[in-house]
Amino acid sequence: MSSQSRKQDHVDLTVENQSDYEISSGFDQYRFRHNALPEINLSDIDISAELLGRKFSMPLFVSSMTGGYAGATQVNEIIARVCQDLNLPMGVGSQRILLNEPDQLETFSVVRKTAPNAFIAGNIGGVQLIDDFPASKIDILINSIEADALIVHLNPLQELMQPEGDRNFNGILDGISRLVSDCPVPIIVKETGAGISASVARKLLEAGVKVIDIAGSGGTSWAKVENLRKINSNPYHEFNNWGLPTVVCLNEIVQSGIKPDQIIASGGIKSAGDVVKSLCLGAGFAATAQPVIASIHQNGENGLRDLLTRWSDIMKFTMLLVGVDSVEKLDSSYIMREL
Repeated sequence: MSSQSRKQDHVDLTVENQSDYEISSGFDQYRFRHNALPEINLSDIDISAELLGRKFSMPLFVSSMTGGYAGATQVNEIIARVCQDLNLPMGVGSQRILLNEPDQLETFSVVRKTAPNAFIAGNIGGVQLIDDFPASKIDILINSIEADALIVHLNPLQELMQPEGDRNFNGILDGISRLVSDCPVPIIVKETGAGISASVARKLLEAGVKVIDIAGSGGTSWAKVENLRKINSNPYHEFNNWGLPTVVCLNEIVQSGIKPDQIIASGGIKSAGDVVKSLCLGAGFAATAQPVIASIHQNGENGLRDLLTRWSDIMKFTMLLVGVDSVEKLDSSYIMREL
């Protein structure tokens, strides 16, 4: 099956909501501590946040989703226009296809054409960095979208579930270290839904990575996505719920001493409340994908605008109701474990 067909499969299966983990991301373990006397004016609440030296309207990264197939151009254009207007960072899907199929350039380059001032991150798989990843390839990834950062995604579980997937994962860390030295923009490393532990996060930061996107389990199960694809005649369903829940990853990483500005919490971020909880637990930013692609599929650009505007409002309401006026002040004192 071609890369374009695989990418289309991925979008279809996530939009149809067939591929969620059966286990929780962990955010449902917590409730907010209601403050009946907040002494705050709603108009004074500041939900702006910084990531990699840029200030954004709220601490939400629109995660890497798509590119490289028919239909991706329109989706990426919508995401880019909304992120430009609302001042939110975004990432594109894996650009690996550009290295072999340059005719897919428009499905990625449209984001910069549409959003000249937005923060946009490129994307390449860790396995592509094994052995050699020359400057000419880095240039393709960066220049195609005038990237502000480059995301390296780690997805050994997903690759193993793909009949056509990679099987060698030896040398990725060295490849990331070389990329850090050779790349002109900051490197973010993310999982694709099985989570990053504290020990792995430490190794990545020591290699020079600037931000870790933990992408824990509890949202889309990419093992399940691959096992549901029609091409997969021998699925390994035993791995559909494999992974570290997002809250487990987040707690581990924070307890290890990693700073909030180095942490993006993702994996099952399905509501504005999950965003606020992730900040209370020690992340500096959160990221989401499935709600974004689903809103576009259902109601186009207006659907995405409505979703993100509503999340912004709910974040502010939530912060007022716990009695805090800026995201920088959020900590674990504003949440409690469910009874």
